[in-house]
Amino acid sequence: MTNQPPPIAGVRRHRVTVRGVDFHITEAGPEDGRPVLALHGWPQHHWAYRDLLGDPPPGLRIIAPDLPGYGWSGPPSHRWAKEDVVTDLVALVDALGLDRFLLVGHDWGGYIGHLLALRIPERIDAYLALNIAHPWVPPKVMAPHLWRFLLYQPVVASAGVPLQTRTRYLEKVVFRAAAPKLDAATVGTYAERFRDPVVARTARDTYRTFLTREIPKGVRDGERRWSTVPTRVLFGRSDTAIHPDLAAAETARADDYTIDVVDGGHFILDEQPDLVRAKLIAVADEFPERPVR
Repeated sequence: MTNQPPPIAGVRRHRVTVRGVDFHITEAGPEDGRPVLALHGWPQHHWAYRDLLGDPPPGLRIIAPDLPGYGWSGPPSHRWAKEDVVTDLVALVDALGLDRFLLVGHDWGGYIGHLLALRIPERIDAYLALNIAHPWVPPKVMAPHLWRFLLYQPVVASAGVPLQTRTRYLEKVVFRAAAPKLDAATVGTYAERFRDPVVARTARDTYRTFLTREIPKGVRDGERRWSTVPTRVLFGRSDTAIHPDLAAAETARADDYTIDVVDGGHFILDEQPDLVRAKLIAVADEFPERPVR
């Protein structure tokens, strides 16, 4: 198991500690460029954005933190309740001095991105969400797709630590089912980090909290907040983990929300980095940087 993040040419790495979380941050692009906060999902880390970090679009400053407890960031004091992670990220963007920024998120980073847009909409010019359900999915839309969550989430929530640290569960089950076209080296780069018990516990807590606390609360109350952040969604239609119906514009409670369903699977950053890059550039062009008030 390596303690060093995988190399990406030309990036800047540094650490920021807020709310007790020792964030590991990887950046690229001009330091005075337009900030883009890029959030990864499970079972990944900041390296999911390696193509954007290695060749940032002109004028954009790509900022890819490892989420609390993932990658090379230290663990949080909480059990990965998603609103707690949002609070961590608000403290992080404060510490980084990001008054306004573009947001991109994939998988759990995508869901956290939706919640961040609801929390601090005045600071986010636009949001690009990648292969993730939005937080307003009605129970009747969710019901036909619950089987997808049962494929892996209860397993990770219960036996996730030994599975990730001692077996090849991620390589042989998760990535094989959701990303059969990814090469072994890429899969290994992700899976290796989850050999660390701290990272494995974070993944377990991510799903345990989701299944035992957040889903029941969502069924009882639902997300009632309305998003005012322009949101563009890019979604691979062959995703085995999350169906595009769970990100439909018809059920989004948002002023400006569109979805583009394309060929491909869940790990769109790895499978189609050029498409993600083009979409991010298009979003940046569609929503020019606004002056800070």
